[in-house]
Amino acid sequence: MALETRTVSDSQGVRTLLTSARFELMPFESFDEEITHLPDDATIAITTSPQLGIEKTVEKTEEAAAMGYDVVPHIAARYVEDRAQLESIAERLEQAGITDIFVPGGDREEPAGEYESALDMLEALAETAYSFEEVGITGYPEGHDFIDDETLAESMAQKAPYATYIVTQLCYDPDTVLEWVEDIRARGIELPVEVGIPGVMNYQRLMQISQKVGVGDSIKFLRKTTGILGFVKQLVGSRGTYKPDELIDGLAPYVGDDEYNIRGVHIYTFNQTPDTEKWRHNRLDS
Repeated sequence: MALETRTVSDSQGVRTLLTSARFELMPFESFDEEITHLPDDATIAITTSPQLGIEKTVEKTEEAAAMGYDVVPHIAARYVEDRAQLESIAERLEQAGITDIFVPGGDREEPAGEYESALDMLEALAETAYSFEEVGITGYPEGHDFIDDETLAESMAQKAPYATYIVTQLCYDPDTVLEWVEDIRARGIELPVEVGIPGVMNYQRLMQISQKVGVGDSIKFLRKTTGILGFVKQLVGSRGTYKPDELIDGLAPYVGDDEYNIRGVHIYTFNQTPDTEKWRHNRLDS
């Protein structure tokens, strides 16, 4: 890992990360309640739900934008049926004042239509009359369960010309993130990175979510400092609640470093915003 002199202090890096954080919400019934716990000027990313489909994401995006939030909808490629639906979605987002979208492939086993991957849809979107100031694509610091690392790297290189930033999948280990950033920089990918971090959450639920989304190696980070005994003590001492302090503290010294170009964190709240917001404010006030 690079050891250059950092351009900001650790405390300044923490403040930058936590004041510029974006919050990811899922468009479930709890959405309307969860959003009330976030700052009025918050940037809110809205996922595409396998259960509810792309339409619910667009609807919640329109509602949140009308409330004055800065909204970033996830337009997952495998949930969009065809060019006509893509153009309809883009038109609605444009009318809602959306300037930033995030384009993942989507975890749907079979695509709803003609878009197999994020690249397919990014290419199609570029051929329409619609464009957005910011377009995010996915990064995988710990790899992908079904795609090898070289294929992932090639895919990112193909998507990069259509994008303006990268959001990483959930990760707990700052060293893993930083090493991955170094790797993509060595490959010539210069897009700014938003690091995906978990919010404050019950350990048991967080472990279940992590395993579901394929974050295998990173779970070890929750145990690695003093082994299983230390992990148990951590659970007891924290009353069974995970807080991303070590992750934030590990990333903070690299904020402002042009080599890494980490522009913020993307908090996966899993629709549990009150505890995360309380933690964030406590860190900012400390």
